Amino acid sequence: MNLAKTAYAASNTAVRTPRGVEYEAFARITQKMKSAAAKGNSGFGLLTHAIHENRRLWTMLAADVAISENGLPEELRARIFFLAEFTSDFSRKVLTRGASPDALIEINTTIMRGLRQTADAA
Repeated sequence: MNLAKTAYAASNTAVRTPRGVEYEAFARITQKMKSAAAKGNSGFGLLTHAIHENRRLWTMLAADVAISENGLPEELRARIFFLAEFTSDFSRKVLTRGASPDALIEINTTIMRGLRQTADAA
């Protein structure tokens, strides 16, 4: 009887949508980059780890939009792919201390806004 009650009881676990998962990944990585950048030179090691995670995320997105089965409009897929390439190139500049991570943070923040708006509209 107890098993039956728990099987149909309300779950405390939130259902995570793909957009929600993407948003959380961007939010987590972006916060790591912001936090590391705020520490200046002493945070550079943390920044390199955050940028590595960011590059992995963007590489996965690029791979996803590169396949023809992806359901996003072609123009949006192309923009995401371009941003992935830009992120990879710009990350190199940051890692060689030739640029600030601010552009990477801004791109991620913009993507997060878009993911949030899309989720709110659904």
